[in-house]
Amino acid sequence: MATPNLSWGHININVSNLDDSIAFYEKLGFSLLIPGVPYLGIKKDVGTEIPADQSKALGVSAGAKARACIMQLNDGFPKIDLTEYAKDSPQGAGANDDLGMVRLCLATQNLAQDYAWLKDAGVDFLSEPTEGVGGLAHIAICRDPDGTLIELIEIHLEKWNNRSV
Repeated sequence: MATPNLSWGHININVSNLDDSIAFYEKLGFSLLIPGVPYLGIKKDVGTEIPADQSKALGVSAGAKARACIMQLNDGFPKIDLTEYAKDSPQGAGANDDLGMVRLCLATQNLAQDYAWLKDAGVDFLSEPTEGVGGLAHIAICRDPDGTLIELIEIHLEKWNNRSV
């Protein structure tokens, strides 16, 4: 049996406040692509009840309401789908040593410059840019308004050919 022929689509990030999250991801260079998620019947500006078949497919409670949008970085993939569910007590984002997807990684050509700009714009970072083992990369990890971890990485490819691991 042949393996599936898959390609990138989107990464879903659940948020507590859609408008605040859109503003945050715009600071990272994302732009609004679609004001809603049409195939789920969700709109951006008003809480919409997700149709029964789609809520079952998503594994959310029948009658769940949400607001959402699809954003993109440049014109590339994957897109991000920001979704705000009308839920009384959602669970917080995971930490780096938790199970499942714990962070989104975005590449940069100038981490020091992007870090300084984002820090001045009020973005919360775990630390200043840090050199990776053997100087293969520099990283800095920030949090979105709900604590989702976002790694910014500047890769130094010229050093990868000489690595021992």
